[in-house]
Amino acid sequence: MQLTHHRVWDYAMGDQDVYDRMFGSQIDREMDKDNDEEGESETRGSGKGAQSFCQFSSSLRTVVRIKQKYQAMKKRRLELGGLGGGGLVLGAGLHTGAPVRSSPKIFTFETPSSSPSALSSLFQKMKKKKSRRVMFPSGGGRKAPVVQEHSRAKICLFLLCTILFFQVYNAIENLDDHVLKYDLGGLEKTLCREVFGQQGAMDALLAQLRDYLSTYVHSKPLVLSLHGPSGVGKSHVGRLLAGHFRSVVGEPLVIQYFVLHHCPLEDEAWRCARALSILVSETVLRAEEEEKIPIFIFDEAEHLYPELLDALSDLVRSNRSNEYLNAVYLFLSNQGHTHITMHLLYNSSSDSMMTASGHHGKLVKELNPLLRNTLVKLHPLWAEAELLPMILLEKGHVMECFLDEMTREGFYPDRTNVERLAGEIEYYPVVGGHVYARTGCKQVVARVNLL
Repeated sequence: MQLTHHRVWDYAMGDQDVYDRMFGSQIDREMDKDNDEEGESETRGSGKGAQSFCQFSSSLRTVVRIKQKYQAMKKRRLELGGLGGGGLVLGAGLHTGAPVRSSPKIFTFETPSSSPSALSSLFQKMKKKKSRRVMFPSGGGRKAPVVQEHSRAKICLFLLCTILFFQVYNAIENLDDHVLKYDLGGLEKTLCREVFGQQGAMDALLAQLRDYLSTYVHSKPLVLSLHGPSGVGKSHVGRLLAGHFRSVVGEPLVIQYFVLHHCPLEDEAWRCARALSILVSETVLRAEEEEKIPIFIFDEAEHLYPELLDALSDLVRSNRSNEYLNAVYLFLSNQGHTHITMHLLYNSSSDSMMTASGHHGKLVKELNPLLRNTLVKLHPLWAEAELLPMILLEKGHVMECFLDEMTREGFYPDRTNVERLAGEIEYYPVVGGHVYARTGCKQVVARVNLL
């Protein structure tokens, strides 16, 4: 044990001797250099004694200051070595009674701390990164800036909103394109000019067509059924619709079906039903390829055989494929005309102050339940249809029919002659100031041809 302590002491003393020799030799060289300079100054001439004495005194003072600094540094190192030394060297100093010496390998001018805790805290402060957050007093008016975190969810939400905006914009543009494609504005002008006394029914018909034709994606086909007494203009409306849609979607996509013409024999009803199904299937497939909506018009639908009604009922179901859902079916029938006539005659006095659209809206609201119950008993097909009743024509409407037909035939529209022809038509008794024709405009063409 003593041998180990002696070795440690020898190593410590050896390091100190090396350090003393290094600094001592450096100081000796500086003093020799000063002595050489003094010798050279003495050989320059004896006439300069006062100047040489001043130089010698300044050099001497420099040497004294260097020596004092060296002794102070040496003393400080010995004190630091005695306080900060530990482990085996400290134990050796305690046993031998000799001061522990330590010689740093790198010379610095910084004064080391006297305690290990201070050194560790210094190292921790050096390693600690500077915080970027600015702290302000809690009572002050200024507040620390809020750090906004960049979230990917916000970017995704922004992209989703942008995509939805463009989809809605394109949908709106497509609505306008479809309305322009089918020229519903031109159809409205044609119906207002050619159809008399049915403004409410025509407004309802155009509203249904506009809503359905404004888009190309549907959950079921549009089934419309115009019902009314004879002579109110049902077949005329069918001809106008057929002519208009042939000009906008093409003749192959507009089918007019007359039962008494296409299937005159009841015994051939099942064969006619099969042929009708094939015709509708081919038409809707062609319309799907051309991205258009076909129109099927069935005039005098009261003569449709049950086999034909069954085939049509299967075609208009919503569980069919997509091409069958994009189609318009229009039925023209006088079924239920008795309910329409009686309701109009008994309620004309209370509706005298209403507009045409308001009158028709009230008529539909009151007549639809009764009319639908009557038609559904005949066949379930009518449960899928939108019912649009057409009312009786007044005497003024019949005069407009005569005037229009006479103009078409090239006759001079004499007012007196028109009133005479309109007076030959049978009318119902006056109800609430209204005079309704029993046959409407059905006899107008025949009477004008007799002129």
